[in-house]
Amino acid sequence: MALGVDGLVSGLDTTSIISGLMAVEARPQTLLKNQLTATQAKATAYRAVNTRFDAIRTAAEALTSSSLSAAKNATSSTASVTASASAAAVNGTAITFSVTRLASAGQSISTGTWSSATAPARQAQPAWPIEIRDSTGATLGSIDLPADATLADAVTAINGSGYGVRATIVQVGANQFRLQISSDATGAAGGRTVVSADEDEASAGSSFLTTTPAQDAELDLGAGVLATSATNTFTDLVAGVSVTVSAADPTTSTTVRVGSDAASITAKVQALVDAANGALGVIKGYTTSTAGQATATLQGDRALVQLSDQVLDAISTAIGGTSASTIGLQLTRDGKLTFDAAVFTAKLSSDPAGTSALLSGAGSTTGIAGRLAALAKTASDSSTGTLVQLATGRDTLAKAIQDKVDAFDIRLEARKATLTRQFSALETALNTIKNQSSWLSSQINQLYNPNASS
Repeated sequence: MALGVDGLVSGLDTTSIISGLMAVEARPQTLLKNQLTATQAKATAYRAVNTRFDAIRTAAEALTSSSLSAAKNATSSTASVTASASAAAVNGTAITFSVTRLASAGQSISTGTWSSATAPARQAQPAWPIEIRDSTGATLGSIDLPADATLADAVTAINGSGYGVRATIVQVGANQFRLQISSDATGAAGGRTVVSADEDEASAGSSFLTTTPAQDAELDLGAGVLATSATNTFTDLVAGVSVTVSAADPTTSTTVRVGSDAASITAKVQALVDAANGALGVIKGYTTSTAGQATATLQGDRALVQLSDQVLDAISTAIGGTSASTIGLQLTRDGKLTFDAAVFTAKLSSDPAGTSALLSGAGSTTGIAGRLAALAKTASDSSTGTLVQLATGRDTLAKAIQDKVDAFDIRLEARKATLTRQFSALETALNTIKNQSSWLSSQINQLYNPNASS
């Protein structure tokens, strides 16, 4: 705990005097602290710009020639048919067909009836145990029931068999219940046959009536050529194109075409423009001061100004004699980018190869996205990036300044202790002098006044 040394003898405000002297002593440290704050702010600013350039790199790399060629979509001329295209699809591919049949899971219902769900299972067909066969006639297994099992127990046993069938009870009238069995999977191969214990090969399956056949979906491609699928989705009907049907209509022809996914590519270009404008805006905010406000953190920083110029150059410099404006990319007077999606979409439709070359490059020529990706990597690479190195350099400088500030704390504490001791010694000396002065005065008074009490 610090002790006050205010002058009880001298009358001096020694605490204020020491504080004033320490303020003078601490001026160099104050300057160091201000320098530390500014250095840390610069490191933060460089990292903020670095984050923006990393966003440019990500957006630019999404516009490589391979990613553009992979951006495909498939359109259908019929609402009941949907299509999707993968990277393997070929632009311009088209196929026409009619949907003659949808895929369905086999479903059958028992010929026997029960009076309730809790009625004995063995009172009506099928006879137990039953045998489950697949679409080829091969036996998958058999299911048996206890003598006192109910119809509900039969449903539970069938559903737990694992033979690719699902059972349920259907009420068809007052006190009339039947057993319905469905295949788990759609398609002809998923079909199942239930054979009761009292049936032979000739009558196998006669205890159930087929209500829905197990069948594949079917497309008529013309000239008697049919395409089938166990589900309503035809995977890779043509290379990279999958088709899903939801309604059968043999009289309606559907055409599926493959083209570039203009919406996806346009969104990627917009993302690149947004990333570039974001970087340009952050650089301007850190390097340009606004009238009436504090000086910008990185006022006039040459490295950042150069990066800003390079971003703009990547757009403004023609590629193969073609300007970026032909695909809707332009610069504004205030140093930003604009993107006209309509111009881009039209150009992509009329000249996909030229648009791809301008964006992603062709052969040895680097496109706009390639330029920006290379620039962003140079700036933001985690080990060699210029922005990373600038931020790291400021971190190193900040640490050195912090060390000096810490050393000053020790020196100032020692200096304050010294001043405190000196002023305490002064008060002690003054007190001694005062006491001696009082004694001398009393002695002198006695010399001139012998009758005074000593």
